[in-house]
Amino acid sequence: MNRRLTSAALDFPETEEPLQRVVGCLRGADPGPTLICIGGLHGNEPAGVQALRRVFQTLSRDPSLLICGEFVGLIGNLAALSEGRRFLAKDLNRQWRVEVVRRKEGSCGSIDEAAEDRERRELLAELDRVFGRARDETFALDLHTTSGESVPFVAMGDTLRNRRFALRFPLPMILGLEEHLDGTISEFLTLSGHTTITVETGQHASPAAVSNAEAAIWLALGEAGLLEASETARVRSARQRLGRAAQGVPRFLELRYRHPIFPGDGFRMEPGFTNFDPVAPDQLLGVNNRGEIRSRWRGRVLMPLYQELGEDGFFIVREFRRLWLSISALLRRLRIDAVVHWLPGITRHRSRPGTLVVDRKILRWYSMEALHLLGFRRQRALGDLLLVSRRQHAADRGKKANSRSERRAASR
Repeated sequence: MNRRLTSAALDFPETEEPLQRVVGCLRGADPGPTLICIGGLHGNEPAGVQALRRVFQTLSRDPSLLICGEFVGLIGNLAALSEGRRFLAKDLNRQWRVEVVRRKEGSCGSIDEAAEDRERRELLAELDRVFGRARDETFALDLHTTSGESVPFVAMGDTLRNRRFALRFPLPMILGLEEHLDGTISEFLTLSGHTTITVETGQHASPAAVSNAEAAIWLALGEAGLLEASETARVRSARQRLGRAAQGVPRFLELRYRHPIFPGDGFRMEPGFTNFDPVAPDQLLGVNNRGEIRSRWRGRVLMPLYQELGEDGFFIVREFRRLWLSISALLRRLRIDAVVHWLPGITRHRSRPGTLVVDRKILRWYSMEALHLLGFRRQRALGDLLLVSRRQHAADRGKKANSRSERRAASR
């Protein structure tokens, strides 16, 4: 099938070009880190692909800008992107659970294989090929857009390594979002040992989203160590653009609530919300077949759903101070998580690694904030008990600054 990314799929003018999985691949003159950027994991989000094309066009005119390492741009869901649809059979960004992906690795597919299964298999082959030849630190940047209007922001699995990279972007940083979404490619790549962040660059059809994505790519190239950020005007300009785009939004926020959508819900978001709009307790946010949906908390709304497909109606986030990031990092380096089950009311789950059983009669709500600092963000109530868990990669202890990018960051 000869797929093309058309102006109809983009909703703003763009030249028709053939779609290929690999947007571009360039290597610097010297060995160094590897950066993979992924756009179009959702087919109605073409901004990342267009941004990648712009960056590779610039680099092809002046390859000397890339001084070391390898930079690769990939398209996630070719079939859905060619039709301008979020997905064809199932959400490709929910199909990356490690145990499922590796079990199916190497499969040749079948005649009844779902479209997104083929996309995942082909994308995985490219990822393995590129990361398999890497000889230095590896980075991944996953580019997305939102259905509602939004300033750009960054999210990631809450490891110390991912945090360090995310902090180099002058964008609102969301903690806890990745821990509440199962099967994302960001989670898969983090679990596979790569420094990984997700950048949401704006509204799907907005030209500004393409420019923000382009700025995020240049900044990632500089901060990963493939470019000399201190000497590259484009990187400085990219940082300034993202900083301006995110003005007025708190820098550090954490997830407070996710509203899931189930088949047959009939969910409809209340119109008029944009990302990071303040919300108050009891404020009407949407409706479904069971009635009105009102906020239980004071905070800010994140990613209100204004499109047909999606598993998340909205999120509620709240601001926190940067000091807590430093405290969290210190506690993890001291391995406090290894002894947290000694506290009254907390025990380890017998069969689930990374899960604690909390007696809510003994441990009050404020103590959950301490568990958040250690990466325990997923919660499930069982009567008077609460199961609190974290992704296994949340036990990240940090590492020595051995790579080119880490050495440079440490010297600042």
